[in-house]
Amino acid sequence: MAQYQGSCHCGRVAYEVEADLGQTITCNCSYCQRRGSILAFSPASVFTLTKGEDALTEYRFNTQKIQHLFCETCGIESFAKATGPDGTPMVAVNVRCLVGVEPGDLSPTQYDGRSR
Repeated sequence: MAQYQGSCHCGRVAYEVEADLGQTITCNCSYCQRRGSILAFSPASVFTLTKGEDALTEYRFNTQKIQHLFCETCGIESFAKATGPDGTPMVAVNVRCLVGVEPGDLSPTQYDGRSR
């Protein structure tokens, strides 16, 4: 795990997170496929929203379990919140929103969310 800073496109929402970028995924569900995000999952305890809580808008779909949060100004979803299978509060970070990370250098695992 390493420390990263991330934000939406306009910078109104920003955060710090510890993440393992060796364990990223892409998902083919109806939402993720359209967004094109690469996701890394971290416990909520290692995620700090540094600005923009008042700029977040929420979207939920299907099972309503994932709190997709995006900037009301630029529309970018840089992270989402949910509970892991073991009950741990988790954050799914859009790796494409992390400072200094080159997405082409990653080897994400494909997750079949469409079949779930």
